[in-house]
Amino acid sequence: MFSENYLKKNQCPVLIPDNPDSDLGISIVIPCFNEPEILKTLDSIYQCTLPECSVEIIVIINHPENSDKNTIQYSTNTKTCINNWNQDNQQKTIKTYSPGPFELPKKWAGPGLARKKGMDEALRRFSVLDKSKGIIVSLDADTLVAKNYLLEIEKYFSKHGNHIGATIQFEHQKENIEPKLREGIYLYEKYLTYYKNCLTFIGYPYPLYTVGSAFAVTALGYVKRGGMTRKKSGEDFYFLQTLAQTGIVGELNSTTVYPSSRVSNRVVFGTGPTLGKWMEGKEDLTKTYNFQAFIDLRVLFDIKEDLFKINQEAFNTILKKLPAPVSNFMIEDDFFGQIDDLNQNCSNLKIFNKRFFQVFNAFKILKFLNFSHTGFYEKDNMERQIIRLQSFT
Repeated sequence: MFSENYLKKNQCPVLIPDNPDSDLGISIVIPCFNEPEILKTLDSIYQCTLPECSVEIIVIINHPENSDKNTIQYSTNTKTCINNWNQDNQQKTIKTYSPGPFELPKKWAGPGLARKKGMDEALRRFSVLDKSKGIIVSLDADTLVAKNYLLEIEKYFSKHGNHIGATIQFEHQKENIEPKLREGIYLYEKYLTYYKNCLTFIGYPYPLYTVGSAFAVTALGYVKRGGMTRKKSGEDFYFLQTLAQTGIVGELNSTTVYPSSRVSNRVVFGTGPTLGKWMEGKEDLTKTYNFQAFIDLRVLFDIKEDLFKINQEAFNTILKKLPAPVSNFMIEDDFFGQIDDLNQNCSNLKIFNKRFFQVFNAFKILKFLNFSHTGFYEKDNMERQIIRLQSFT
């Protein structure tokens, strides 16, 4: 069994006792904590054009341990609502399961652990069928999908058999919201595109949108990645960036996911808290990372091969030639020590080039941007920075 070691190591319990249909091909996992819109999400999926394979939806109803009575009751009511909805929406090729409610340990309670529980169960069910190419889809409980959503997911992975994952095109819901919030979500989407294009500009090999409600992974890809992280915030970012280092993660742009534009403080970063700060006047979404930071970082990435088998003296010489924000960051981050470790495990330049971005990965890029914008750059008007980027492409 392709996932035997993973399931054993992670001690994945059986959450759904029913056997999966033999033609199961897509499993959609939805974390659900205090979500009033969950039935709209389920309706949206059930209105999709049906694919050739059968589909399962796994809704992980959850709340943190030691929650108050109202929270626990809300989870119980959600379970009842989904069960009642299920009775009225029976379809042969789509089945909805809502195991739980689960009490999640306070230390880890959040979308990461809930998503992991659901994706682990989806993996277990594909393992019963020995389907390593089964598709595990990540969605949120306040999200709608286009009518061709299921069909295009099936088509994509059928066409790209060597891909282990894909991000899915998204557009936040913008109807029936107040003007300031609508402006904020437009700016936030523009920022996400700007940032992704800047990663492409500097030569980073894994420029991805990382939205928890808009990606899919094969069962085998999920195993290779080591499963979903249980982080309380940013689990989608961590998962997708490391997934891309284990295989090809493409872009599925022939369908669309519509995440909510709601304000939320459940997680530390992402759409909800960013919009919350914008609405409170604590964050100016018209400003973004200065493009000069990406220009300077590209200087390093362009000469990364010079770091292969380099000694401390030669490294220090290179530091003097790099832009000050980059060299200062590398010194503070003890980057020579990391490169030295990398060189000891790379027998040739080809391996070094690939593994370099496991060291200077997306997390370190973000760390550099935040470091450099405290002492070297200032965030600037986003439209101006986009124009600067476009002048280079």
